[in-house]
Amino acid sequence: MANIIFESQRGYDSIPVDDVLMKTREIFLCNAVDSQSCSELIKQMLFLDRQEEHEEITLYINSQGGEVQAGLAVYDAIRMLQSSLKTVCIGICASMGAVIYLAGDNREMMEHGKIMLHDPSYSGEHNTGGKKPAELQAELDDLNRCRESLAKIIAERTGKSIEDIYEITANDTYYSAEDAIKYGLATAILKRGDKQNT
Repeated sequence: MANIIFESQRGYDSIPVDDVLMKTREIFLCNAVDSQSCSELIKQMLFLDRQEEHEEITLYINSQGGEVQAGLAVYDAIRMLQSSLKTVCIGICASMGAVIYLAGDNREMMEHGKIMLHDPSYSGEHNTGGKKPAELQAELDDLNRCRESLAKIIAERTGKSIEDIYEITANDTYYSAEDAIKYGLATAILKRGDKQNT
């Protein structure tokens, strides 16, 4: 983790750059969406929300996605904040990274950012060998419920119909920043000189 060195009355001190950015209400999700990364993110958001309820929080995202349930926990936490939260795509927001991105009240993208949407997939860690048809059907039903929940979120945040969402999530569908604006995924493209939190 990068540190910032500064001179103080005690001599030279260092402070993690993440702590400096937290003071300006800027936080990051730049790894896989899993229980650990999402728990840390939720704690950061709740802390900032309690500090100053009506000051905007900025969440920068560069994530290939990951666990659905962990990502939905972050989505729900964002939607219940008293503070407004802006999401910024700084690389790629894919899969559950894209769903978290969509939770933002304002959704900005770097000029060369990308968003990728697709249906949830059956986890490779599950072994289907030896399972009875009823057990396999139960897991398939759960996967379809998950697909429906995610499609409803995407439809709600973009203003598109569920049928439209099912069509684009059937395969991996990528959006450039301009395409994301047109489809309703993003609200603005950041370019040189655009002002962020200070």
